[in-house]
Amino acid sequence: MTITGEAGAWNTRTTTAPAVTADGVTKVYGQGDAAVHALRGVDVSFSTGAFTAIMGPSGSGKSTLMHCLAGLDTVSGGRVHIGDVELTGLGDKQLTLLRRDRIGFIFQAFNLLPTLTAEQNIRLPLEIAGRQADQGLFDRVVETVGLRARLGHRPTQLSGGQQQRVAVARALISKPQVIFADEPTGNLDSRSGAEVLSFLRTSVRELDQTIVMVTHDPVAASYADRVVFLRDGLLVDELSAPTPQSVLDTLMKLEA
Repeated sequence: MTITGEAGAWNTRTTTAPAVTADGVTKVYGQGDAAVHALRGVDVSFSTGAFTAIMGPSGSGKSTLMHCLAGLDTVSGGRVHIGDVELTGLGDKQLTLLRRDRIGFIFQAFNLLPTLTAEQNIRLPLEIAGRQADQGLFDRVVETVGLRARLGHRPTQLSGGQQQRVAVARALISKPQVIFADEPTGNLDSRSGAEVLSFLRTSVRELDQTIVMVTHDPVAASYADRVVFLRDGLLVDELSAPTPQSVLDTLMKLEA
């Protein structure tokens, strides 16, 4: 199944071009002797309708790369594309609109509004954008993440895993071209984490979603179709059809 977006400059989806592309991306913090080179010319693309994990040792640049890909941070050099739109050529207003209409986010902190119900939290991004949720898609997303019986509950009435499922549904409901997930199971126990990762994988398989996830956990990475590895700001390896052991072996090799 392919979810097509509403009419508009940001919502044109292609099925052949990569969802996200980085060409020679560099990121430098500070200047002179104090300069820190977080990314050193990264070339990588992320396929449409795929689940990709970004991994690497502490300080490898994985979170910086995700922030640059998602337009949350500027690059020092190189180019980033979401579909056919170059982020590095956009002004602040255009970038804000692109993030709103074409990108979804899931973070380690659930970032739910405590006064709203689960359903209201899910619908909130569309309300802010002045858009109506497609009811058929809403129902399917709710069923995919298993929240039907919890829609009327506020965050304090939900477990951590249920709150993160609300965050997943909130990211899915706006039909983004890509969802960026930053350590989405970092605050969850292993059972709840496995449930959330299964829902993410299901959204890729059944909703044709594209997900790029940063994680330090080999088990979490094994839910992805592909894992790319960074070290010292460089892309150094990748795995297809990863297993926890193959991911762990690669990480150990990078840290040796």
